Amino acid sequence: MDKMNFKIAEDDFEIFYKENTQSTNIDVRKMAENGAKEGTVVIADSQTGGKGTRGRSFSSPKGTGLYMSLLLRPELEFSKALSITCAASVAVCRAIEQISGEKVYIKWVNDIYSEDNKKLCGILTEAVLNDDNCSVKYAVLGIGINVFEPDGGFSDEIKDIAGAVFKNEEKNDELKQKLTKCVLKEFWRLYEKLLKGTFLEEYRQRSCILGKKIDVIKDNLKKSAVALEINDDFSLKVRFSDGSEETLYSGDVSIKKITKN
Repeated sequence: MDKMNFKIAEDDFEIFYKENTQSTNIDVRKMAENGAKEGTVVIADSQTGGKGTRGRSFSSPKGTGLYMSLLLRPELEFSKALSITCAASVAVCRAIEQISGEKVYIKWVNDIYSEDNKKLCGILTEAVLNDDNCSVKYAVLGIGINVFEPDGGFSDEIKDIAGAVFKNEEKNDELKQKLTKCVLKEFWRLYEKLLKGTFLEEYRQRSCILGKKIDVIKDNLKKSAVALEINDDFSLKVRFSDGSEETLYSGDVSIKKITKN
């Protein structure tokens, strides 16, 4: 792996670059077990086994996306680990808007969507617990952004869902590097104050599902609901069509129209 360092604010990130890898999350997890420091980053130009939530594959074609994983060693209870993903969601939104000028939204809990209803980014946080099974030993934050459209377009499997941050720009490393630095900078600002929840209101404001009809997908079953509110711990309160209510801490939700009113 090629290695580079750069400083964001007062924080050093040690960045390792790979042309191709199975998964940057797997790479960083191995490095964490070998004592790598917080702020270690692996970026790949392509992945053969990129992962999304619930074990799904994450399409990672060469030269078109930002596939990045960051090692974190927070003093954090596992019950609050969801805040890492939510902080990253806000950071990615800020970065995309700053670099591209395009407005984007968060689909709870970890997907970033464009105004034309296309998924631009998926985020996956994997936490490893200490021996007490209550606190986080370390976490690997994986971020996958579709920066450019692949030659020939997205695969048939995802072409109706996926979109790119830059639709009409030619592929170039400079734009991707700018986006990478901006994501890390914005995330670190939020991560330093993670437990203060300073980004909670912004996360809520960026949500594209609140007050909307959604489908909740759990255990391969789909139930119609309305998204009522995002709680202070970033869980989602929903009301099902039978009038019952539930608080979701994980799982998938889908919505036909992503854009806000």
